[in-house]
Amino acid sequence: MRAAILHEYGEPLAIRDVAPPEPGSDGAVIRVEACGVCRSDWHAWMGHGEWADDRVPKGQVLGHEPAGEVVAVGRSVDRFEPGDRVVVPFSLGDGTCPYCRRGAGNVCADGRALGFEPDAPGAFAEQVAVPNADYNLVERPAWLDATAAAALGCRYMTAYHALAERAGLSGGESLAVHGCGGVGLSAIQLGDALGARVVAIDVDDDALSLATDLGADGAVNPSEVPDDESVPERVRDLTSGGADVSVDALGIAETCRNSVRSVRARGTHVQVGLTTEAERGEVSLPTDWMTRWEVSFLGSRGMPPTSYDDLFALIEATDVDPGALVSDEIGLTSVSDRLAALGEYDVHGVEVVTEFEE
Repeated sequence: MRAAILHEYGEPLAIRDVAPPEPGSDGAVIRVEACGVCRSDWHAWMGHGEWADDRVPKGQVLGHEPAGEVVAVGRSVDRFEPGDRVVVPFSLGDGTCPYCRRGAGNVCADGRALGFEPDAPGAFAEQVAVPNADYNLVERPAWLDATAAAALGCRYMTAYHALAERAGLSGGESLAVHGCGGVGLSAIQLGDALGARVVAIDVDDDALSLATDLGADGAVNPSEVPDDESVPERVRDLTSGGADVSVDALGIAETCRNSVRSVRARGTHVQVGLTTEAERGEVSLPTDWMTRWEVSFLGSRGMPPTSYDDLFALIEATDVDPGALVSDEIGLTSVSDRLAALGEYDVHGVEVVTEFEE
C-alpha cells in the first residue's frame, strides 16, 4: 500500500509502497477513505517537540485524522467487524487504565498518539491499524460521510472537548477564539452551536470572513488594532468586560497571552495550540493579574473516544455541519505542499486527503 513517510524534517514526505498492516489480537485495520491535514502534522513534519520529549521520529507514517471502513479485526474484537464505517480518534487509549475507565482516554497513561509514534503508524496511507479497537474505534453515523468525519477527527473533536468538557462553555456566555485555522474555526462553529456569543481573532481577513460565516458575532484583526489599543482591550469591549472563555487555537506566545488577557474576572483560558520553535513549550504569563482576577488556565488535548456520542448528538440537534469546514480535497502526493502552506498560514479551513492511489 502507499503511505506518506517523514524522511527529513521540513522536506517533502516520501511516498512509498509499504506492507499493509495486520490487526493485533485486540486491534482492527481500517481502509482510509479520508484523512485531514492538520497543523499538528506540520509540527511533526518540522521536527518540533524536542523540548517536551515529543519529537516525531524520522521514518514515521504521518496522518492522524482518519475516517474509513473496517477491513479486518483481531480475534478478541467484539464490537466491530469488516464493513463497519468508523472514525478514529488520534488519542488511542488502552481502555483499562484509571483515566480510560473515568472517560479520559485522551490522557491514558499507556496511550499512543496515532501518526506520531513508531508503534502507531499514521493514516496518510491506504490503510491504518488501530489497537484496542473495542475502546478506540467509533462507529460513524449514517449521516456523516468520510470527508466530513475526517474534518471532525482531530480539530473538531479537540474544539468540542476544550469548550464543552474542559471549559464547560454554556449558552449565553461569551467566547473568544484566537487563531482561525482548522481548530479555531471548529471552536467558532461549536461555540455558536452551544449558544455562546463568539468573537474571532485572526490577522487574515479571509479567515475572519469564514469565521463570520460559521457563527462568529464579532471579529478582530490584530494588524488593524491601533497602537494605543490592544487585542485584549478590543475583545473586552466586544464582550462587555471580557470573555467567559477564551481559546488560544494557534500556540504562539502572542496569541496565548492575548487570550489570557481577554477573559473577564473568574474567566477561563484554554490552551489548545502547540508552541513553535520560537517558544519551545514555554510562554511567560501575567500570573499576578491571573491570581488577582482568579483566571483559570486549562490545557486541552484531543477528546476521549467515549465523548463522541455527545458530540454527534450536538451536531444532530443543531444542524452543525463539520463538512462546511472542508476547503479542499487533495491527493496523497499533495500533502507535503499543504504542510508547507500551513507553515506560511496559507490554508483556510480544513484540507482533507481523499485520494490515496496513483
